Amino acid sequence: MARTRNSKSSSFVSLMNPSFFTHLLSLPPFHSLHYSPRKNSRITQTTSFLSFCFVSLFIALFFFGILLITFTTLFQNSLSCPHTSYYSSSSPLFVASVLAAASSGSDFAQDDEPFTLSTSAMVPLPAHGIVGNLTEEEKEFWKQPDNQGYIPCLDFSLKYRKASAKISNEKRKFLVVVASGGLNQQRNQIVDAVVIARILEAALVLPVLQVNHIWGDESEFSDIFDVEHFKKILKADVRIVASLPSTHFVSKQTINRELPFHVSPLWLRARFLKQLNQEGLLILKGLDSKLSKNLPPDLQKLKCKVAFHALRFAAPIRELGYQIARRMWIEGPYVAIHLRLEKDVWIRTGCLTGLGRQYDSIISRERESHPEYLTGKLNMTHAQRRLAGMCPLNASEMARFLKGLGAPNNARIYVAGGEPFGGTQAMQPLQKEFPNLVTKHTLARNGELTPYLEKSSTLAAIDYIVSLSSDVFINSHGGNMGRALEGHRAYVGHRKYIKPNKRMMLPFLEDSFVPEEEFKRIMKKLHSKSQGQPEPRAKKIDRDVIAYPVPECMCRQ
Repeated sequence: MARTRNSKSSSFVSLMNPSFFTHLLSLPPFHSLHYSPRKNSRITQTTSFLSFCFVSLFIALFFFGILLITFTTLFQNSLSCPHTSYYSSSSPLFVASVLAAASSGSDFAQDDEPFTLSTSAMVPLPAHGIVGNLTEEEKEFWKQPDNQGYIPCLDFSLKYRKASAKISNEKRKFLVVVASGGLNQQRNQIVDAVVIARILEAALVLPVLQVNHIWGDESEFSDIFDVEHFKKILKADVRIVASLPSTHFVSKQTINRELPFHVSPLWLRARFLKQLNQEGLLILKGLDSKLSKNLPPDLQKLKCKVAFHALRFAAPIRELGYQIARRMWIEGPYVAIHLRLEKDVWIRTGCLTGLGRQYDSIISRERESHPEYLTGKLNMTHAQRRLAGMCPLNASEMARFLKGLGAPNNARIYVAGGEPFGGTQAMQPLQKEFPNLVTKHTLARNGELTPYLEKSSTLAAIDYIVSLSSDVFINSHGGNMGRALEGHRAYVGHRKYIKPNKRMMLPFLEDSFVPEEEFKRIMKKLHSKSQGQPEPRAKKIDRDVIAYPVPECMCRQ
């Protein structure tokens, strides 16, 4: 782009050279402006006047052409490099803006602001940096990874933008999607629903959130997400409507439940386009993780736009989430851990709780009565599952892991997730090693959480906001929230994200005879590349762009 601007500049300079105008004025009819015979004075005056008008018109057209070239160049450059610009996390303006947002419980995007990607994303409170009297080990633990110059970059192609005018005004074909599971599972399905609506060129009805059979949460889309913001951000991509028009209600609606995995845009069009064109309505259920992870670049960018910009939490959730995050942030750097010690996780993973025979028996009985909950291979023993990395780290293992990474004993730790199976007993080993252990329940004041105690999705959203703003995030057992935060933290500045390498570290965790310093050296070596540096999605097949936004959704400055 710099080369293009230079070439345009040199062309402009050559046109402005005095010799160009001298040569021009020496030619008829311009010559009559500075030379005319006396014998034809009246004719000469007329000719001079016409010449003057011609020259004036020429000069006006000339400068109009220069302005047109300049603005065309600037416009083309803005289309070819439309990087999303964020303030630097160390910028005083950024810090002041974020603190003001956290104090008011909002984020940057205001309803009266024009839509820009840089003001619509849900952003964390700024990282603290390394301050105070810390040891080298502690400095290394709190140090943020190098983002290698990557910034958000959602540059949709010209073909995509040309098609948007028609798709965003679709009023005949409608897609209805029923999203199931917990909050972050639902978020993934909502992202895919927008992409599928775009593929099928249909209007999207606000997704229906199925009542969660484990937590009994009956929240609707508008209870969790900011509906108007969702529509506003996506209005150029897909038409979003609050409900299905009465003209499209039929006595018997067909619900498509059986979708294969890794569904491609071509498959979706071949399977549903004819039905959608004929009936004007398509209802999809059971969409969870069925859409292909390897989509065309424009659709990958759309996924990022939905996940990181459009799906903003509703105002009450946002306000409370930022208030709790600020209570953690104001006292210095902190770690957020998603422990995954809830009862349903133990049932689904088929792992032992580490709390003794009494608790393990309860989980075994539940699992036997609901065998469909168990994930993974059914013929694996408890020990095989654990060594394969299929079990969450319990509180004792997490405590040793944190110490191995060099976390100071006075580190402030926020524990995200639901109530751990076993209550306070399950958390004792971690609490003993790291006394500054808190949850949303201990940080909330004056009954702030009371209205949401039966709303698991709202509680999960608060955990998401506080975890997003943490200086270090550790996920003990994969899952949708962990993957979402992995990508979101990369997208907003590559905040430190540590993913335990359970397969490699478990033998050392079980060996109590390994010297402490040797254990630390091993843990740091195993996780030296798992610290949040930009990792391209294409490094491994079938990675989700929401977890790995490089290179489709991020580019170097």
